[in-house]
Amino acid sequence: MSDQNDDTQNYALALLAGIVALVIAGVIALAASTSLSNAGGSTPAATPAAPAAEGLGPVEKLYFELGSADLPADAGEALTRVAEAARANASASVLISGFHDASGDPEKNAELAKNRALAVRHALEANGVDPQRLVMSKPAVTTGGADEREARRVEVRLQ
Repeated sequence: MSDQNDDTQNYALALLAGIVALVIAGVIALAASTSLSNAGGSTPAATPAAPAAEGLGPVEKLYFELGSADLPADAGEALTRVAEAARANASASVLISGFHDASGDPEKNAELAKNRALAVRHALEANGVDPQRLVMSKPAVTTGGADEREARRVEVRLQ
């Protein structure tokens, strides 16, 4: 009887070890893909369009000045690309995500990130994108990174 209990216990431990190994492998894969997507050198205020994961159009990053929700001077080209892609993909929605860092007053930072995203939303509406297709994402906190501007960005992507 003791041998059967030992076999059952060994099987359960082996199963648990396998599950833990799969979880660890998944975390490592996620971390690797995140670090690859965040890798890169210095970028202009509006980065060139990159294909969206869904293949629907450009992914744009707009970098704002410290403490400001005014659109960057060179945002026009990026917003025009997004608006054109949105008009070309009538079934796609446009996701607008504002970011901020954890320094300072979290409520003020989140409000500033929201106001930056709203400025982008209003510019896209003015560029002919149907407001019903514009989806606002809750302001997100950025962590780490070598480029301080990442905490002052708004990302726009078709989904």
